[in-house]
Amino acid sequence: MSSDADVDPSEYDALEDADVTLRVNDHGLHIADDEATGVSSQGQTPEEALENLAAAVESYEEATADDPGDDWL
Repeated sequence: MSSDADVDPSEYDALEDADVTLRVNDHGLHIADDEATGVSSQGQTPEEALENLAAAVESYEEATADDPGDDWL
């Protein structure tokens, strides 16, 4: 991970082994990028950006899982 040393992506299960990059855009928002999935998220703080990224990565992984989830049909 690069950038802010005070935040640790591995505190979030979805980001435990992720290669996360943190940056700040021109508007002062913190952006967190998961390099493996290409998923990005933002927040007012680095912590908020990571929390949002963890939720987004979880959703991404659920959506791209091999299980179609239609067992009830």
